[in-house]
Amino acid sequence: MKLKKIVGVLAAIGIAAPGVAMATNGYFAHGYGMTAKGMGGASTAMAKDTFGGANNPASMVWVGNRLDIGVDWFRPIRSAERSGAADPTMNGSSKSDSNDFAVPEFGYNKMLNANMSLGVTVYGNGGMNTDYKGGELPNVGGTCQGFNPAGAAGAPYNLLCGSGKLGIDLMQLIIAPTFAYKVNESNSIGVSPLLGYQRFKADGLQAFSGFSADANNLTNKGYDSSTGYGIRVGYMGKINDMVTVGAAYASKMKMGSFDKYKGLFAEQGGFDMPENWNVGIAVKANAKTTVALDYQRINYSGVNSVGNPSTNMNPAIASTLGPVNGRGFGYSDVDVVKLGVEYAYSDALTLRAGYSHTNNPISSRDATFNIIAPAVIEDHFTLGFTYALDKNSEITMAYMHAQENSVSGSSLFNTWTGNTSGTETIKMYQDSLGIAYGMKF
Repeated sequence: MKLKKIVGVLAAIGIAAPGVAMATNGYFAHGYGMTAKGMGGASTAMAKDTFGGANNPASMVWVGNRLDIGVDWFRPIRSAERSGAADPTMNGSSKSDSNDFAVPEFGYNKMLNANMSLGVTVYGNGGMNTDYKGGELPNVGGTCQGFNPAGAAGAPYNLLCGSGKLGIDLMQLIIAPTFAYKVNESNSIGVSPLLGYQRFKADGLQAFSGFSADANNLTNKGYDSSTGYGIRVGYMGKINDMVTVGAAYASKMKMGSFDKYKGLFAEQGGFDMPENWNVGIAVKANAKTTVALDYQRINYSGVNSVGNPSTNMNPAIASTLGPVNGRGFGYSDVDVVKLGVEYAYSDALTLRAGYSHTNNPISSRDATFNIIAPAVIEDHFTLGFTYALDKNSEITMAYMHAQENSVSGSSLFNTWTGNTSGTETIKMYQDSLGIAYGMKF
């Protein structure tokens, strides 16, 4: 199958995959490529597979002629609760449905000559995904009727006083054509134009209509999509036979607006992908063992719809959802540290383990809005292996467990009603198990 056809198939699979959820480091994955996923995500100074377009473009020229294709089973368990409200009809809890997701991955690399390569990486972000069934709050008057009177004659309210099911679904797919060049026998540089596609939908937010600059484009509009672009550049250097270093920078990806949700997101439906960068070192401790350490920075605050605090209120305007400085999800910038170990057990079997830690991007101030986007994970533990089927093909598997974490905060309904509307707690833990096939040619 030609490269163009392969990329087209993988892009179609990624776009069609319903409800892709990858909220680990905010809504970035903990790692890209099954090798990195088994090492806690550490990959900046490693050249093991064709996921340089997501990790470090400069690595691709050291990979050789290669194809990787795989899928990750991802299982995030999310829940939310409100308790202690003076109005007892506001107290309730729910677990998000739609817990199992298949996340495809793909990479290809071709050496143009001994010093240049051309390839492509197809990968995904996302994870602002929840699917609460609704009906958690009784429809017997009280606070919710004040926010959503249209629901008074219908079914019970969801946790945010809306009608019907509550949740959002964000999927982001990135195709990264990658060119890499060996400057000399020890150093390389690379560049990946980033071509992005994303889709989004929201349900059950009717109670926020009074805060929206465009209540007709706030909720229950079905899927909307947008496309955009950015760039990632990278460097890799082999200091000596034992030590390799790497660095990569990805610009903010400028994406088109979600017109169906311009009454929800700041900047009238804007939802760019945030700037991020990473540095790493890999040390070959002995003939069989390599230790890799990465640091990654993700600048969520540079995207208003994600980084603006949910408490943003501009007294000069009547509506606080939709304007440039309107309410957002309040994600702070995050620092991620990734540590991985690789051990060559035999000529055929390589074992891996890793750990990564990120600071939680969601503060207690923003608990209410993030009932629908509870990306509160901090700690990931990983295991993985590669088994050679023959000299040109291999199977790689990786497992990840993200420890449960929670955030609690005073409900925004306290401010809106002037009454004690309780404390909200959002929780999540995750597991994933992936398999990939790699082929050298």
